[in-house]
Amino acid sequence: MAKEIIKTDKAPAPIGPYNQAVRSGGMLFVSGQIALHPETGTLECDDIRTETQRVMKNIEAVLKRAGMSMDQVLKCSIFLKDMNQFPQVNEVYGSFFSEGMEPARETVEVARLPKDVNVEISVIAAE
Repeated sequence: MAKEIIKTDKAPAPIGPYNQAVRSGGMLFVSGQIALHPETGTLECDDIRTETQRVMKNIEAVLKRAGMSMDQVLKCSIFLKDMNQFPQVNEVYGSFFSEGMEPARETVEVARLPKDVNVEISVIAAE
């Protein structure tokens, strides 16, 4: 099965040996996004809402480059440094999906994330 690498300058460049997203067989696998601003390379971590907003915008940019939208997301994985921040993350996260089009999801608390951010989100979408 062929795979297509998806890249956009509207989302942060990878900080390791991976791609922003890979498409294969009508499925799109978007790598975990953190709150790096794509133009400045700085973290937007003033508060958990701002951080989550940037993460979701980065995901949206990768999806758009692939010709897809948030409504095509089938599954999300949310990694949180502190589960006490879940209500704020959930509120911002939910605002990016049309009502009734929310994907399947899991949220897990983790000890540490890249660049010591508070939230990282990856998604799987389908054409």
